Amino acid sequence: MLAASLTSLSLAAAQHLNYTIFIIISLYFKPKEERKSFAVGHFAFGYILSRLTAQATKTKLDIPLILALSVLPDIDILLPFLEHRGPTHSIITTTIIFIPIFVVWHRNALPYFVALIQHSLVGDIIAGGKTQLLWPLTLQTYGLEISINSMANVSLEWAAFLASVVILSKTGEIKTLLTPRNSNLILFIPITTVLLPTIVAYPLNVPLALAPPHILFLALFSVSILIDIKQFFPWLLRRQKRYCRKN
Repeated sequence: MLAASLTSLSLAAAQHLNYTIFIIISLYFKPKEERKSFAVGHFAFGYILSRLTAQATKTKLDIPLILALSVLPDIDILLPFLEHRGPTHSIITTTIIFIPIFVVWHRNALPYFVALIQHSLVGDIIAGGKTQLLWPLTLQTYGLEISINSMANVSLEWAAFLASVVILSKTGEIKTLLTPRNSNLILFIPITTVLLPTIVAYPLNVPLALAPPHILFLALFSVSILIDIKQFFPWLLRRQKRYCRKN
């Protein structure tokens, strides 16, 4: 299954918890310009565009995976040896990674490709700019470079955020985040990549007006993961009891 395979691949990138926490805390001491975030817009645009793509291609969505992919390029924030908005934000890199996925899953992979590539082509093109879209062919950067503090950007992010919440509610897909399923654990990636750094490394070049959506996403993702963990322990106890009976 495509979602299960992509989930396994993405979870592998989030395994070393202690190292990740250390990097997150160290972000506080980075120069302010290196600690930008556009999480709200990425989540919202990633979900909305993937939902439209899934509707057009008549494919099902794994919501946690879509949300994780929408901010996955920002994993370079946790990797000191990578320039932010460099190789991980390249549409060439994204396309190459997805070629074998398209070969196996065909159109079913399209919503997930859209979730990943929109990060650079939509969010980072609009706010912040300076994105190496065509790495490694060129190091030239692209983007409108609209300030993340500008009223235009704040308004756009809020509009996208509210639209995504409405769609999540009307489609009932928000319930999938509150239902135990293995793919919920992948939300650990957006939590550690963009949400926790935004809070731990405060103050950022992110206006206070965008704090509520960040906090809401952090709370929703955290609850989703806790529901999964809570479901895991009874299952583990049942396995243990069955094992004890046999022995």
